[in-house]
Amino acid sequence: MNLILLGGPGAGKGTQAKKLIDKFQTPQISTGDILRAAVKEGTEMGRKAKEYMDAGKLVPDEVVIGIIKDRLKQPDCQKGFILDGFPRTVPQAEALDRVLVGLGAKIDHVVSIDVDEEALVTRLTGRRTCKNAACGQMFHIKFTLPKKEGVCDKCGTELYQRDDDNETTVRSRLTTYNQATAPLIGYYSVKGLVRPIAGVGSIDDIFNQIVGILTAGVKCSCGH
Repeated sequence: MNLILLGGPGAGKGTQAKKLIDKFQTPQISTGDILRAAVKEGTEMGRKAKEYMDAGKLVPDEVVIGIIKDRLKQPDCQKGFILDGFPRTVPQAEALDRVLVGLGAKIDHVVSIDVDEEALVTRLTGRRTCKNAACGQMFHIKFTLPKKEGVCDKCGTELYQRDDDNETTVRSRLTTYNQATAPLIGYYSVKGLVRPIAGVGSIDDIFNQIVGILTAGVKCSCGH
């Protein structure tokens, strides 16, 4: 099956994507990852993307779409894929639809992980990350405290708060999401593809909700 994961920053999309990959053996298509891979491989679209990235500019939609299209053509996507971080806007969703028609594919489910905005702020501003890049273990001042304050349990390195995890930046990211990405809910709702999930509770509880919906299918009003 072909999935799109939606949800605000900190909703847990990345965590759930990893678990879905293990469960269904389908690749996660992350925009950032495939952009970097295309640049490294020197593909035509990768070279175009590099020009914008080197100039410190946003990679335009048509280039991102081209790279997504190249990735979806790969053999490992034939049995399904999980799109994480794309599309971000309705125009991108419309362009994705055109690409999928050309590939003889379609989106089956749009999983929307719903979390209250204040809860997202609490999640993100409380995160603390290990300074050792090779470790990168994450903790939280409220939910997952390290055994020793300010020190990583895994490698003993100092923990820090990432620049983009301060409250001002977090609220700005949420505003951007609400303005640009949230309208995708409406776009895909019209197509009958949105599967809302309450993004509260344990990681496993949320995962089980998602798997239950994906494996049970969605019945129409007549019960079939």
